[in-house]
Amino acid sequence: MAIASTNPATGETVREFDSLTSEQLEERIQRSWDAFQSYRDTTFDQRSGWMRAAADILDAEVDHLAELATLEMGKTFAAAKAEVGKCALGCRWYADHAAEHLADHPWDPADAPENARVFTRYQPLGPVLAIMPWNFPYWQVFRFLCPALMAGNVGLLKHASNVPQVALAIEDVLVRAGFPQDVFQTLLIGSSMIEAMIDDDRVRAVTLTGSEPAGREVGARAGKNVKASVLELGGSDAFIVMPSADLDATADQAVASRTLNNGQSCINAKRIIVHERVADEFQRLLVEKMEALKVGDPMAEDTDLGPMSGPQGLEELDQQVQDSVAAGAKLLTGGKPLGGKGNYYPPSVLADIPKNAPAYYEELFGPVALFFRAKDLDEAIAIANDSSFGLGGSAWTQDPDEAERLVNEVETGMMNINKITASTPEVPFGGAKNSGYGRELASFGTQTFTNAKTVWIQ
Repeated sequence: MAIASTNPATGETVREFDSLTSEQLEERIQRSWDAFQSYRDTTFDQRSGWMRAAADILDAEVDHLAELATLEMGKTFAAAKAEVGKCALGCRWYADHAAEHLADHPWDPADAPENARVFTRYQPLGPVLAIMPWNFPYWQVFRFLCPALMAGNVGLLKHASNVPQVALAIEDVLVRAGFPQDVFQTLLIGSSMIEAMIDDDRVRAVTLTGSEPAGREVGARAGKNVKASVLELGGSDAFIVMPSADLDATADQAVASRTLNNGQSCINAKRIIVHERVADEFQRLLVEKMEALKVGDPMAEDTDLGPMSGPQGLEELDQQVQDSVAAGAKLLTGGKPLGGKGNYYPPSVLADIPKNAPAYYEELFGPVALFFRAKDLDEAIAIANDSSFGLGGSAWTQDPDEAERLVNEVETGMMNINKITASTPEVPFGGAKNSGYGRELASFGTQTFTNAKTVWIQ
């Protein structure tokens, strides 16, 4: 099977790669297992040195690496450079902090004698399979690999099939940074090989960022094999606006969040929920600012919105919009593929969305904002929670009592007040409900794929 690298701005296939055979995959897994036997005994200082060297390579080669991401999945060149820079930040942060995350944690049981030592020791599990998506093709991988490798695990990457050049570039960066051979391997394979890998005794854990259906399959397979798993799945994040918010500035943030990564992010602000007192004005601002965005060549400096990653995603988004309009939703702007070369969809806004419309209950993975009106804070929270997803969310208010209720009552893994949702190495990342389970980043990321061993010595 060939794995193709196709430019979503033109539809041109630029490179093709052969998928690994079953025999080649078996060899790669064994090499990973063998590498773990010695890598687990390396010191934090050694791992930190290699991680900082990787960060230096990412910084030095940011333009080249960013061009690969833009070429393969269509994000703007500026956004791609920022993503590579964020990976370098993650490498350095874990190089600086992983040792403290994994230091022996002491306990003081009431019945322990004076000469007893009781503590938790964090030990690596082994090869970790990472099934990663195309939308943040560098950061999603480094978000896993930085803490996992610093903890002494080794990595096996099954990346999305439309970003093979990025996937291979990540392995190349780590090899040149000095990480021992086979500590991190990119596997160019199709999805049909994933089940056998999860079943393999040498693969000790799995992490997936992707769709809810994929998460259900991977989580079930990992559970059947009694293996640790982390799932970061879809999201339909609420963006709640109360009357005390600065409407113009908040509308800017709504547009920035909804169109981040060409609208293809799990933590995009997808559902804009506005108090009825300011709803008319905010709707006007939202439509005006969405229509002002420039759609075009993702390599151009003045482009705000590039193409969607592939024709299938474009078609699915358009079908969701058309079906929602047919169900009674009102299209305020956009709503039709731009045509010509590339997978371009315009900034769009839907309003008056009935509950039987796909836009009400499905995730729309593209630059389409969903506008809702709420008569008060209670209804705003109810609309926000009327979703099977619960990844991130944000609310905009200057009232501390409103902020406290929003933090406590919105059912989501992450909640921001007067700030759009984003990820950073210092803060835990993960969702609730059908958006997945487990946490990445911060100390959670380092400890997730370890055996937290209780030790009692006296």
